[in-house]
Amino acid sequence: MSNQPPIEVPQGAIRFNTDSQKLEFYAQDQWYQMATDVPTLDGGVRAIMSGGNNGSTYTDIEFFSISSQGNAADFGNLTAATLASGNCASRTRGVIGGGQQPGSFHNKIDFVTFSSTGDAQDFGDLTSARDFLSGLSNQTRGLFNGGRNPGGVNIIDFVTIASTGDALDFGDNITTRKNYSANAASPTRGLMAGGVGGPTTYEIDFVTIATKGNGQDFGDLRRLQGGAGASNATRAIFAGGYEPSPTIGGAIEFSTIATLGNATNFGDLTQARRGLGGAASSVRAVFAGGATPSSPNNTNIMDYVSIQTEGNAVDFGDLGQSNSGQKRNVTGLSNGHGGL
Repeated sequence: MSNQPPIEVPQGAIRFNTDSQKLEFYAQDQWYQMATDVPTLDGGVRAIMSGGNNGSTYTDIEFFSISSQGNAADFGNLTAATLASGNCASRTRGVIGGGQQPGSFHNKIDFVTFSSTGDAQDFGDLTSARDFLSGLSNQTRGLFNGGRNPGGVNIIDFVTIASTGDALDFGDNITTRKNYSANAASPTRGLMAGGVGGPTTYEIDFVTIATKGNGQDFGDLRRLQGGAGASNATRAIFAGGYEPSPTIGGAIEFSTIATLGNATNFGDLTQARRGLGGAASSVRAVFAGGATPSSPNNTNIMDYVSIQTEGNAVDFGDLGQSNSGQKRNVTGLSNGHGGL
């Protein structure tokens, strides 16, 4: 098979390279190797949903295999009860930072090892205490952006995932309206989409993960103003949140990470909700928990989409820890997402 790309290959095209036996995608005038699912002890990409609240605030960490539909199981506990944290992950380690502990914002960062269940351990501290921040990563570097304390902030912090320690300054979002953004990443680029509070925004920022600096304009979301993000190496999926605030929405939108432009309609969640967590493999994106428009509004729903095929989400299973898994403001991450 020739190493030269075909003439007029569309951006985001996918092929199977019979020489390397690898899936590849086309972006910026060249072919890139796609990340693939990384085996773990449960036979597939492992996802984690942590924290959350429903009257009480929880220390829960739940896990499941993205390749197999079913209910989440107990993984362990965070170092403290927390809601609305940010997240990032390598193939081996998940990192959960900031959020709200009962009565206060906090700057603590926890970490877990995906391959073995157990309680989280202390990683270090963010540069500032805040909740409703978001995160993204490649294999080596994790970013935490936005949040509120009590108003919106435009901070972007970074950590080196393999080593514990305090976060350092990376840069700033374009605006301060990045609390509750939906984030996604490829191995090179991170997207930070939407935001609520003070006023709200449809704006999508992007950064180059390996290079410190401020966010740059990528485009805009169509309907959403803050929800959950997940991705493989080529496509970012944004789901739920507000459309627009204060209306709780169930839309799903997508962007091609390597190209600039506005998001495109993908489909709808099985139920509209905000405060949900998102996690992905190279094939699927799963969205869990959240608060629906109806009362009682907290839910244990887990639904999923096939990332490369537009359409509505379908049932995956249920969360199951505190309050029978019915909680909002949960944080999702996986060891097989698009940044790896």
